[in-house]
Amino acid sequence: MANRVVIALGGNAILKPNQEATLEVQLENVKASTELVAKVEELNYEIVLTHGNGPQVGNILRQNEEAKDVVPPFPLDVCNAESQGFIGYMLEQSLKNSLETKGLTSNVITLLTQTEVSADDEAFDNPNKPIGIFYSEEEAKQMEQEKNWVMMEDAGRGYRRVVPSPQPKAIHGVDAIVKLLNQNTIVIAGGGGGIPVVRNQDGLLKGIEAVIDKDRTGKKLAEQIDANVFMMLTDVSNVYINYGKENQEKLETISVKQAQQYMDAGHFADGSMGPKMEAAIGFAAQGKTAIICSLEEADQALLGRAGTRITG
Repeated sequence: MANRVVIALGGNAILKPNQEATLEVQLENVKASTELVAKVEELNYEIVLTHGNGPQVGNILRQNEEAKDVVPPFPLDVCNAESQGFIGYMLEQSLKNSLETKGLTSNVITLLTQTEVSADDEAFDNPNKPIGIFYSEEEAKQMEQEKNWVMMEDAGRGYRRVVPSPQPKAIHGVDAIVKLLNQNTIVIAGGGGGIPVVRNQDGLLKGIEAVIDKDRTGKKLAEQIDANVFMMLTDVSNVYINYGKENQEKLETISVKQAQQYMDAGHFADGSMGPKMEAAIGFAAQGKTAIICSLEEADQALLGRAGTRITG
């Protein structure tokens, strides 16, 4: 079996901060991103690609809110499905074109993916997942008053709406994903953390309003498909301790034990690097490799030449 990697694309791969959220802008970003993912395919990896959807699902929610007097609004799980579909379409088309340009023969397919969570997850009492566009502090206060949204400052970039982000229990459709990987197919799955679903009293699935963190879903997906590497691509080249301070330090290759010590010391914020490091530690603790790096250095990070590697 070839080496298998789950790649989690950060939001900047689709929409950068302060960019206008038009289709044209997002598609250009996706095209550039998939050219870099195609470089990973050249290294002979079996690839599952997942992605965030915070800005997109937030904008879909806003469209629902603005048009509610004309068209009945949809719940958050359905909005998540919508975002998964249109982002998957952009990624699949762009990646197919990138592979074609390089003369690579892999196929690409997008799977609409449900992610099961617990209805009792404490996240439903503590919303903390940022979605949608950035607001000023004054605008955020206005949204809290007018729309009853929960707003939170997001890593010094402004204020965003936050929603529940429960832990993923299981990714549905894994058997199909593995079969596709064995047939030389790159699979786009678990987009936006997956469509959140729970079991009802009869054990049947139903949607629930939440947005699951894509890195946590990526980690669960990597476990379920028995990947060798779980890679999270972001807008920084490495993970840092004491970030933004005079004594900030770049992390390159560290053990699970070291990473957990830094985590416990509070070096990684909940709204930014915290979930990534949590996912990386959990995956690497199984004797595998987790990587956090910039999108531009994905292929080099897999070769051990860039990024932050957490090893078991």
